[in-house]
Amino acid sequence: MLRRTDKNPLAEWWWTVDRLLIGLVLALLFTGLVLSFAASPAIAEKHGLPSFHFVIRQAFFMAPAIAVLMVTSLLKPAQIRRVALVVFVIMLAMTAATLFIGFEAKGARRWLYIGGLSIQPSEFLKPAFVVITAWLFAEGVRRPDMPGTLLACGLLLPVVGVLVLQPDFGQTMLLTIVWGALFFMAGMSWVWIVFFGTLGIGGIVGSYYTVSHVKRRIDSFLDPGSSDTYQTDRAIESFVNGGWFGRGPGEGVVKNALPDSHTDFIFAVAGEEFGAIFCLLIVAAYAGLVIRGLAQAYRDDDLFRRLATGGLCILIGLQATINMAVNLSLMPAKGMTLPFISYGGSSLVSMAFAMGMVLALTRRRAQAIALRSAPRETLAYEEPAE
Repeated sequence: MLRRTDKNPLAEWWWTVDRLLIGLVLALLFTGLVLSFAASPAIAEKHGLPSFHFVIRQAFFMAPAIAVLMVTSLLKPAQIRRVALVVFVIMLAMTAATLFIGFEAKGARRWLYIGGLSIQPSEFLKPAFVVITAWLFAEGVRRPDMPGTLLACGLLLPVVGVLVLQPDFGQTMLLTIVWGALFFMAGMSWVWIVFFGTLGIGGIVGSYYTVSHVKRRIDSFLDPGSSDTYQTDRAIESFVNGGWFGRGPGEGVVKNALPDSHTDFIFAVAGEEFGAIFCLLIVAAYAGLVIRGLAQAYRDDDLFRRLATGGLCILIGLQATINMAVNLSLMPAKGMTLPFISYGGSSLVSMAFAMGMVLALTRRRAQAIALRSAPRETLAYEEPAE
């Protein structure tokens, strides 16, 4: 039993970490494992694998994911920034390497084989990019002599460039929106909002006319009869088939016709087997996670912690929103996983890394140290003591 008076690191962590956020993450991880039992056997059998091949691997990936979550949450804010910088540099190089030595799947080069495992470096690049961008914006505000905003703009270019070349327009759009949100939270003027908004719209229009598969996906969304919409049609059929309360665990039928039922369309499997009520509970869990994280960020006096926490929560919430919207045919199809739930080691561990950083940045211990060590007039921007 851990008591508030205990001085060991575990007790300090337990009484200073946001336990509601931990509970929501663990609930989503457990939901992912349950849905893997429902969604993956048919896919495994189609590939000539044992029925529970993907279930076992999902459980296997959960162990390092939880370990990464816990270890990262023990770090201090200054250590978070350093770890994020190291991860960013390594993963940017590895993401660039996929263009030359990565293996191709579905017309894109996004994965590397390392030690017998396929790794998608861009998944780990995302949270690290958010934290480094948050630090640059915060430093730009804190130190007028440092071109933090200019450096943050420059940091976006190589990330977007390598993702577009893979190509991965879903991740490109996701990171660009989160980057814009950070810029806005850092105090971006309306001039910049109009400029980057126009640039974003121009990028979408340009992609539509120059990239065939982007044009195909947008056309199929606007005019379903113009091209193949097999997966999204089956996803909608899954929700209709499940109704409010679902057909029951293992009783889904339409899921067997979904090629990506265990990854991009696992939300549709949840709808068919457990019903719309269960899907709304999943939405509520993501909403609770994001709102709780943003509330913690809003109360924080340190600009770096505020931006990094807010940016990471927006990243997780926006990715979940895009995935669920695609399943419901509310936006064009994108290859994007449902955080903590979809099958995939890279997605699972990287989202655990992101959430671990949120837990570390929102720990009350870090704020208490900052309050004790920082002068009152510089409290908003001083780093907590090591």
